[in-house]
Amino acid sequence: MKRLNLKNSDLKKLGQKLLGYSRANLHRPSVRIGLACGLLLLAYIGSSLYHNGIFSSSSNKKNDLAGGPADFKGEGPITTTVTRALVADVPVSIDAVGTVQALNTVTIRTQVDGRLMRLAFSEGQDVHKDDILAEIDPALYLAQYEQAVAKKAQDDANLANARIDLARYEKLIAAKYASHQQYSTQKALVQQLEAQSRADQAALDSAKTTLDYATIRSPIDGRAGIRLVDVGNLLKTTDQNGIVVVTQLKPIFVMFTLPQQSLLSVQKAQKAGIASVLALGSDNASPIAQGELAVIDNQIDQLTGTVRLKAQFENTDLSLWPGQFINVRLMLDTIKDAIVTPSPAVQRGPNGAFVYVLGEDGRAHMRSVTTGRQDESQVVITSGLTAGEVVIASGFSRLSDGAKVRVMNAESLESGDKSGGAAKKSFENKNDIPLKKSSQGSPKQEAAPKQ
Repeated sequence: MKRLNLKNSDLKKLGQKLLGYSRANLHRPSVRIGLACGLLLLAYIGSSLYHNGIFSSSSNKKNDLAGGPADFKGEGPITTTVTRALVADVPVSIDAVGTVQALNTVTIRTQVDGRLMRLAFSEGQDVHKDDILAEIDPALYLAQYEQAVAKKAQDDANLANARIDLARYEKLIAAKYASHQQYSTQKALVQQLEAQSRADQAALDSAKTTLDYATIRSPIDGRAGIRLVDVGNLLKTTDQNGIVVVTQLKPIFVMFTLPQQSLLSVQKAQKAGIASVLALGSDNASPIAQGELAVIDNQIDQLTGTVRLKAQFENTDLSLWPGQFINVRLMLDTIKDAIVTPSPAVQRGPNGAFVYVLGEDGRAHMRSVTTGRQDESQVVITSGLTAGEVVIASGFSRLSDGAKVRVMNAESLESGDKSGGAAKKSFENKNDIPLKKSSQGSPKQEAAPKQ
């Protein structure tokens, strides 16, 4: 478009002429209407010319010479941030959502009927195997036990007397002072009393066991939950609620599922001994605990096409809690010496993925790349980019191939290179960014893209 050298004085003269003509003919209605339309049109034209930079005022001329906003031919350098492509060992992993499950969970119930006399634990207390948790009134069962003891003592005395008589009959029959029938009868009596003694011993053991049941003990190591009954209540063996639930927290399991397509890679990782599992926080990034894959289920769910897996964690710090939903990351492999770049640096277009590489001339150059595994923070570049090259990381809305850029984080990038021991190639450019095109001596760090 050709610039119009119109000035404010020109528009002023034009308006004065129009106003003079209108005053002379103001009595005519058509003139008044035309005057109003003309003024509106004149105001519109002036506003449009001003906003499009058509007026050649002195201030605009200064901007033209400085290449500022009035420069119709283009804009200044685009402000961006940059990053450097790095070499890293990239773990290959699969993410899933799991449920924490206790190794053992026991509902403590009474095995005898009776009134609850005492609770020997505090809610939330860590208990050990065989620790006393509660006591049932033992009076009835103690009496039954003592009765069994007395019955056995009585029968044992009868047995001892019968054995003495049997010994006498043996001597008498040898001297032919007693008949064989008397001897056989006495021998049978001894055998009968011996059987009775064994029955008494069984009854005594049963009474002792029942009495022991009145003292309720923990069957496992774990943590006691909230009590389910109060002292003084009459408990029965048919009660469903129980007294308290004891849960074993160390170690602990996490159950999760994966698609059946991942089964082969999971089996290979487990066989190689590298199938570790990370429990992640709510941000799906911060590790809470590390464990090992313990079990792969022996069948695939036909309804969902998934396979169940169980990971075991030591849980020494009790960071995992039964019933908790947790993000887990199953580690399968590691890609050695991969070239990685931040995910925002990789753009998508009709022809696939590409990045903008910062050239020595201070301009952004578009380059097609092939990507591998990636997550929300890192992308593995399999081809198209060399370790150490500087890529654009922001400002893509105005960026185009060959555009001039101004880097905002030049100092931080260079300080990062110094701390990382990266070799630099010095040259002069407006951004003063040391670029590196060779992978030798390039910085190396750990990255964690997942599948």
